[in-house]
Amino acid sequence: MPKRGFFWSIPAIVCLFLSACAPPPADNAKSGKKGGGDVPVTVAKVSQRDVPVEVQVIGNVEAYTSITVRAQVGGQLIKVGFNEGDYVKKDDVLFQIDSRPYEAALQQAQASLQMNNANLLQARSNLQRDQSQQVYNKAQAARYAQLFKEGVISKDQTEQTGTTADISVHAVEADRAAIASMEAQIKATQAMIETAKVNLSYCIIKSPLDGRTGNLATKQGTIIQANSQDLVTINQVQPIYVTFNVPEAQLASIKKYMANGKLAVTAVPQDDPNGVESGFLTFLDNSVDASTGTIKLKGTFPNTQRRLWPGEFVRVTLRLTTMKDALVVPNQAIQTGQDGQFVFKVNEDKKVVTVPVVSGIRMDQDIAITGALQPNDTVVTEGQLRLAPGSRVVVREGRPGGKGGGRPAGAGPGAGGQRPGGQASPTGL
Repeated sequence: MPKRGFFWSIPAIVCLFLSACAPPPADNAKSGKKGGGDVPVTVAKVSQRDVPVEVQVIGNVEAYTSITVRAQVGGQLIKVGFNEGDYVKKDDVLFQIDSRPYEAALQQAQASLQMNNANLLQARSNLQRDQSQQVYNKAQAARYAQLFKEGVISKDQTEQTGTTADISVHAVEADRAAIASMEAQIKATQAMIETAKVNLSYCIIKSPLDGRTGNLATKQGTIIQANSQDLVTINQVQPIYVTFNVPEAQLASIKKYMANGKLAVTAVPQDDPNGVESGFLTFLDNSVDASTGTIKLKGTFPNTQRRLWPGEFVRVTLRLTTMKDALVVPNQAIQTGQDGQFVFKVNEDKKVVTVPVVSGIRMDQDIAITGALQPNDTVVTEGQLRLAPGSRVVVREGRPGGKGGGRPAGAGPGAGGQRPGGQASPTGL
């Protein structure tokens, strides 16, 4: 029994020996480090710059004007003066219709006018003749009446001369009516001539605007009817519209900034991120679409390079205003706690404090804020999980941004609030 107790006591002696040989534990309280030492973090500087206030949506390109060309007279289409898809100028000849029937109609109307003019001359000559005869007959009737009173001639002769004088009066009235009729016929014939000239001019169909032609619906040689079939559609693409919808919540801001002047709009085709087109807001619809809660707007673009194409979808950026000298930090610096958003600010003694902030407009990897910060203050962008107010930090080496351990706010892609292709975030309004 004494031997068994001896063997059980050996492990206890060994443990006491190892404890006596072990180094003393570190005194964290004396070192002044929390959580086992300085917390490695990545930091960035608070920057200050102008921040654009923008709305980003998807829009649809719309032709400034779209004209469907139709023939206004019927006949055989004897010439097509363009190829499908060509750009045409205003007054370029597009189509030519056989004009011979309309030339003949014009010549016939002109001949009728000449005949009516001749008839008018004849009617006027008849009037002059009958007026002279009327004067003679009236004088003759007066002489016969006097002779009848003197008893020289009979009553029958007197009445006969009086009747002849009355007939002359009615003849003059008939001549005047004939002249009026001829003048009316001349006016009608002149109108026929003008109509014939117009119809003849319709045989040459010209472009009503500068634009691009579409599909040719009727081929050369076809017999066409007046106003019955489409020949071609022409879209005006310089300038051009971009139509887009924005939420009704933005309406008050848009109206406010529109009152101060024109609002700039940019459009970027989906397949060409570098093809930025600039224009101005030119249309605000008069009502909100109750089914979608949006309102329609239109921007007008010069489209000098013809990058925008009717019907395509584009990324639209509507710039409302610019925030001057806004404070900007990387998105990663913003933290959310029970009391709202905040950032960890690094003081000169390498200790952090929490600073409440309110986030605003996002610009790619950065965000505008308001709060008790100053330009060039240092904020933590990575490593916040191990931090608490008063924690001491050490800036990580070898991180992007060099020895400072972080990318300065506003550096890198998207600096200045711009995305590739000139796009900016629509938040923060």
